[in-house]
Amino acid sequence: MNENSVVAGGPDDFLTVRHLILSGAYSAIGHALAEEARTRANWAPRRIDPVVNRARWTWFERNWPQQHARMSGVAAAFDVDPERDDLCLDGLSGLPVGSGCSAVYCPAAGSADGRGRMGRNYDFFTMSERQLGAALAGEEITPGDDLPMASRPYVITTYPDDGLASTILTMSTLDSAMEGINEAGLAVALLIADVQAAQPPAETDAPQVGIDSAQLPRFVLDTCENAEQAKQALLGAKQYYHGAQLHYLIADAAGNAFVWEPGANGTEHIIEAPHGPLCVTNHPLHRYPDVDELPADTAESFGTYERARTLTKSVSGAPASGESLRESLDEVATKIQPEEPWRTLWRSVFDFEARTMSTRFYLGDNADGTARRSEELVFGAKRP
Repeated sequence: MNENSVVAGGPDDFLTVRHLILSGAYSAIGHALAEEARTRANWAPRRIDPVVNRARWTWFERNWPQQHARMSGVAAAFDVDPERDDLCLDGLSGLPVGSGCSAVYCPAAGSADGRGRMGRNYDFFTMSERQLGAALAGEEITPGDDLPMASRPYVITTYPDDGLASTILTMSTLDSAMEGINEAGLAVALLIADVQAAQPPAETDAPQVGIDSAQLPRFVLDTCENAEQAKQALLGAKQYYHGAQLHYLIADAAGNAFVWEPGANGTEHIIEAPHGPLCVTNHPLHRYPDVDELPADTAESFGTYERARTLTKSVSGAPASGESLRESLDEVATKIQPEEPWRTLWRSVFDFEARTMSTRFYLGDNADGTARRSEELVFGAKRP
């Protein structure tokens, strides 16, 4: 049976977080996601180049059948023929621009309790899409009734009849993911790859053949059980980006982790975890492999280098624990400055052994300049 509930925040808070629990065939899950997108955001299939779309459907069918089946469910929800080549049936809401984030993998061998963990801060703008566009264009930011882009995130737990169960967290696109973990103990989190070169998606951007940047975590969680499988799947997959390029921290329950990162001229890089922790912020790791040689931050670097230095130092000392990992992430969270339009919107910690994602959400600013947050909520990926 499907479930839909608000688990954090509400009308008086910055965030309202919904948790969807969906089960059944992939097509039924896609149908349910489409109904949610239509109900909450008035989403509907949009026009697309028929030649490109036919190639997209063929690619999904061959390389990502789980997504192909979900899209068939979207077609059924809108009572359209899935063979129609002129309608795009994925991207169940607008794809957002990224911001600064921090993530870290801590292996079991270096932990106080013998449990491997991965943690991340999700930092993003508190503006609407219209306001963010004005800010990036150097125009006046005016108030309005439009909701902030990141104010309605979803936690989505799926139990497919024939596939890997997973729990993901998405900012707005219901068939994509910012992070998540599956029942095999594989976890993924996305981050901006080069914050100084980041650009918003162009109005003329359209879906292409392959996996877009926000779909990649869900692709990995749908199709892979461990880090080695994820490497092979990503090396063989066609990928494209809307606006800012992203990189991804991927780790498994067996103690393997790597960063998947784009490079110049279509190159791809796999940065393996050392024997200790692996920290990721918002600069290309293949260009800066040594944290001790990172440059100084500038006004455009969003503190990526200092966050990397601080986080690496924090998790490289005494044996890590769940509590110390949370403290390390809090140390590099965005500082509350009323005039600055971004916050750490959530902090997630993944426990590979338990197959859980534990997340605390930002709800607003307190009068004393501190953040008001939800209690930490635990979401599992194991089947009940």
